[in-house]
Amino acid sequence: MKIYVVYDSENGHTEALARSVAEGAREVDGAETEIAHVNDADIYKLEGMDAIIWGCPGHFGTISAGLKTWIDRLGYLWAQGKLVGKVGGVFCTTATVHGGLESTLINLITPMLHNGMIVVGLPGNIPENALYGSYYGVGVTCPVELSDEDPKNLPSENDLALGRALGRRVAEVTKQLVASASR
Repeated sequence: MKIYVVYDSENGHTEALARSVAEGAREVDGAETEIAHVNDADIYKLEGMDAIIWGCPGHFGTISAGLKTWIDRLGYLWAQGKLVGKVGGVFCTTATVHGGLESTLINLITPMLHNGMIVVGLPGNIPENALYGSYYGVGVTCPVELSDEDPKNLPSENDLALGRALGRRVAEVTKQLVASASR
């Protein structure tokens, strides 16, 4: 099964989370994972993928311009139904607590639903999600650095564990769907 992780990242925060998502997906036997920044991601590859996981920094409670522009190019896939039945998952980072994590995740899910994708989140019984996760996907807070000299406020190990959990869950669900389709 093929899984494509596409992300937008401006200061490395969301890229670190994207890498943990891809790492978690690769933990599932049979998962081939490709990861790409939106500037390098190829929308024409989506048709050959079994699952697509995308994420970005949240900007005022919604999708970053970079990922939104990329998603807006999916119209021909939508018109032909090429993403119908593919598994999807989402993730984001924001700079402040209560900075729009859940609204950004919901905004990331919406185009997946329009394309007929099967959206997978993180249920509460996943240990990494029990304390501070989200059922819609993975959203973490990484405060913005005030200057270039400040150390990066990259996602914590708990944040990265949530990313790996999302990647594993998407890969596990995809594996089940691919196996049942081949019967």
